[in-house]
Amino acid sequence: MARPARRPAASRADQEGPGLASVARLLADGTRATFCLALLDGRAWTPTELARHAGVAPSTATEHLNALVTGGLLAEERQGRHRYVRLADQQIAELIENLAAVAPPRPATAARTLSADNRRRALAHARTCYDHLAGQVGVAIADAMTARDLVDWNRGLHLTPAGEQWLADLAIAIPPTTKRPALRPCLDWTERRPHLAGAIGAALCAHALKAGWIRRVGTTRAVIVTPAGRELLGARLGLSEAVLTPDPH
Repeated sequence: MARPARRPAASRADQEGPGLASVARLLADGTRATFCLALLDGRAWTPTELARHAGVAPSTATEHLNALVTGGLLAEERQGRHRYVRLADQQIAELIENLAAVAPPRPATAARTLSADNRRRALAHARTCYDHLAGQVGVAIADAMTARDLVDWNRGLHLTPAGEQWLADLAIAIPPTTKRPALRPCLDWTERRPHLAGAIGAALCAHALKAGWIRRVGTTRAVIVTPAGRELLGARLGLSEAVLTPDPH
């Protein structure tokens, strides 16, 4: 009697394909995608805040948030009667930012309001990407640090000895070795060029906020470079006022 043919071992695509499809389905909804983009500011939001931000009913927001939490894209925290949600981890934040970078730009419409256009310009100029700096300012910092040999892109992006001294001079501590890369490029979704991410990118952003070089704009991800920040970044990296100041138009 002939032996039955052995089934081929499951390929990686067979094993991981359904999981990838489930993540894609979660982000295929515009409201859920809007929530994830808002949460790139690295903070925890309440469902009410996210509902207001996306312009949907609280009940609709709750339904979408439950799906995102169940799917592993968001984590939730409860304090008494209050519920907060945030991106599950840095890996999810990188996924959202990278997807936004390859998304086709939205065509301009006559219905765009002045406030929406202002928000768009503010985000494009300077913003936080989870826990590091992005936008025109973030990319300009990456370019300036490269030009001054503070970072080296050969054989993988890394900090040079001159870069280590530059951080030390600014009292920015280099984070201890962890599973997270010390420095890595992150494709900027508005500039379509890389800014600096990783533990060192996060340390630079945290120090800039604490030292008052940048400050947040309202509850959005947008940040603005302060006069003190413009003076320091001009002196230390040669960045011009034009680069560090948002376009008023």
